[in-house]
Amino acid sequence: MMKERRTTVSASSAALGTLEAEAHRRGVPFSALLREAVEEKARALRASRRPRVGVGRSTDGASAADLTAEPVAEELR
Repeated sequence: MMKERRTTVSASSAALGTLEAEAHRRGVPFSALLREAVEEKARALRASRRPRVGVGRSTDGASAADLTAEPVAEELR
């Protein structure tokens, strides 16, 4: 069961109008479309920040394999 949290969102009238029109077109509540948009953006951010390993030769004595990444939030299920 997914734990949901309520929040307030500020966005331009144009952006919100676009989402409201899409919700109307699909026949779904605005909140459902907004939730979908937030979840889609969160998935994209998690995917883009997956740790990546680089392998190469170092001339300054550093490790040949370096792992650098920002913390990645876990997907809620």
